[in-house]
Amino acid sequence: MGLKEKLHTFRIKNQDKKWFPVFSGFHTFLFTPNETTHNGTHIKGADDLKRTMNTVVMSLVPCLIFGMFNTGYQHYLALGEIEPVANGFFSAGFWAMDNFLLGLWKVLPLVIVSYGVGLAIEFLFCVIKKHEIEEGYLVTGMLVPLIVPVDLPLWMLAVAVAFGVVIGKEVFGGTGMNILNPALTIRAFLFFAYPTWMSGDKVWVHGAVDTAGTADAISGETVLGFLAQGRTAEMGYSLSDMFFGFIPGSIGETSTLLILLGGLFLVFSKIASWRIMLSAVLGALAMGLIFNSVVDAGWIPEYSKFYTLMSFEYWQHLLVGGLAFGIVFMATDPVTGSQTNQGKWIYGFLIGFLSVMIRVFNPGYPEGVFLAILLMNVFAPTIDHYVVRGNIKKRLKRLKTATIYPKASDEVDALKTETA
Repeated sequence: MGLKEKLHTFRIKNQDKKWFPVFSGFHTFLFTPNETTHNGTHIKGADDLKRTMNTVVMSLVPCLIFGMFNTGYQHYLALGEIEPVANGFFSAGFWAMDNFLLGLWKVLPLVIVSYGVGLAIEFLFCVIKKHEIEEGYLVTGMLVPLIVPVDLPLWMLAVAVAFGVVIGKEVFGGTGMNILNPALTIRAFLFFAYPTWMSGDKVWVHGAVDTAGTADAISGETVLGFLAQGRTAEMGYSLSDMFFGFIPGSIGETSTLLILLGGLFLVFSKIASWRIMLSAVLGALAMGLIFNSVVDAGWIPEYSKFYTLMSFEYWQHLLVGGLAFGIVFMATDPVTGSQTNQGKWIYGFLIGFLSVMIRVFNPGYPEGVFLAILLMNVFAPTIDHYVVRGNIKKRLKRLKTATIYPKASDEVDALKTETA
């Protein structure tokens, strides 16, 4: 008897134990359950929820590894110990082992706390409710460390994760029942509970907080921070830096290149909706074009606090901040997003449109994608409701002009009664 058969036998014998959901979660994570259907016709697929979640995690791993290198790179660059990279994405100065080791030391604890606290709460609820472990946190646990500053205290992250899992997910019934994206709920909690650790020019580069107010103080201002303060002359980042990700920011959201590759991987694996991604990009470009047009028309003076962000090239909004990361990995959440195809176009477009709008009109915190996605999470069911209602009305109109044969008349009358 092999290991798989032994585990299956052990699983059957201990189904009545309190700790069974925890064992079952690990068992099905490693092996496909040795179960078959007994009646009816079923469609068999090679994937299940765990495999789907694992695929999303795989698409996030390049962003995580890049974030580790970028953490070390930004730290040593701010100290003046290394020179800015100048040879493209594969510059040896960026992919140095010293950069990676420092990033690993800072980022790995965030990942451990995120998964440790989140999964512990998931296991606790499974034991209390006596149901199978739900796999949704596999992705959330990876997303959370990628959307926070590198020097965020671990206890703050633990408190936020506990809040996000319990209030943002479990109270609604667990995976598949939540109305808000859990990772963004955690980030929103951090932003409103501990705003000084989620904004400003001291939290995005390791060491900036500890050296603040000293002779050795360093700055870690982001591109959006420079724009919001009108300090574009001090911003020394090129377009290639923005695209490749050699800029300060949250750990995993700086490299537009890797985010784009991850998005293509999710689209071709048919896990994420390309409609939401494309429409969100179009919405962001549309809002950026509107702001550029306002500036070109001379409707806003140069001394306005909104001028710099409004005059920022419309397409460059996709290269900075968390816009690209949010569009690819969080707006496409199949639980909290729109479910209808037409609804996905509306949902995605409004996310991109509102993200740039909030980014420009909220210079105190020049980023808006997480607020825009949370807002549209709330409206996604309403969008789908009106899309479905519209489709029903169209079908009823076609029925009125259709040729009704005698045998089908009773069925048509029944359909009209059900949709009335």
